[in-house]
Amino acid sequence: MIIITGGAGFIGSAMLWELNRNGAEQVLIVDDLGKASEGKWLNLRGLRYADFIHKDDLPALLEHDRLPQIDAVIHMGAISSTTEQDANLLLRNNYEYSKMLAMWCARKDARFIYASSAATFGDGAEGYSDGIEALDRLRPLNMYGYSKHLFDCWALGNGILEKAAGLKFFNVYGPNEYHKEDMTSVVFKAFHQIGDTGAVRLFRSHNPSYADGEQMRDFVYVKDCTKIMQWLLETPSATGLFNIGTAEARSFRDLVTATFVAMKRPVSIEFIDMPETIRDKYQYYTCADSGHLRQAGYTGRMTPLEEGVKDYVQNYLSKSAPHLDTSALGQ
Repeated sequence: MIIITGGAGFIGSAMLWELNRNGAEQVLIVDDLGKASEGKWLNLRGLRYADFIHKDDLPALLEHDRLPQIDAVIHMGAISSTTEQDANLLLRNNYEYSKMLAMWCARKDARFIYASSAATFGDGAEGYSDGIEALDRLRPLNMYGYSKHLFDCWALGNGILEKAAGLKFFNVYGPNEYHKEDMTSVVFKAFHQIGDTGAVRLFRSHNPSYADGEQMRDFVYVKDCTKIMQWLLETPSATGLFNIGTAEARSFRDLVTATFVAMKRPVSIEFIDMPETIRDKYQYYTCADSGHLRQAGYTGRMTPLEEGVKDYVQNYLSKSAPHLDTSALGQ
């Protein structure tokens, strides 16, 4: 039996799909579905799992041993908004809840795989290495990143990372992100802007080192993320922090151009000023150093940007039912 927290969310539900692909259905989904109109429940509709537990009910169930034997906890549940301003809310959800799960897994000798974030790297001044020796030098730019960094540091200091795997996700895009509103990927937003207006709006650069549209990110397809997570589940000797990215930085211009091409539409990009509220917290370049993951033994191929965008646009966003589904496991 496997627990996935945040199992109805973007990466969590994609991981359930990955487990289903590998024949696993004994999965407990832990989440808060919110309002039905928000559509988060649709991420689960075409997938197979044993039971659903509200996130607020899980701590008591674990404390009183009211669940079947759990072999692994995949902890994707979190407040993932980089603009969330309630610091206490972030600490309760992203730090304290994670500590509770980590300590339970340590007591029960269950595999613990959890979501950290590339937001922990801040402005990148200390590079993008996932080595634990650089951890105390990182300075996140927002409270979300700090809440994730704080747990990484706690996990290191309390020996959790000697058996667990923390995943620093870079810019993930792909199916089942539809409920994320402002936090959806640029591919998702570009697809709808192109459909509505024929053009895409990107932030103008306010850094003289980068031309408009040439701000760079490590864009990683969610299906690559879940393949790595499946491998980590099967490889308990792989422990510590791992960057989850392609190890290649691409520009936002490249990303939206790939979206236009996948939609078979002419490229039309407009530039708008970046809001002043985020200018001093904006990352102009991120790129995963995947050395630790490869050294641990992962040999999987990472999907090139154009290939991933094409699959997402043509096999999901363009369909009337765009969610991951066990009836289409060949995709």
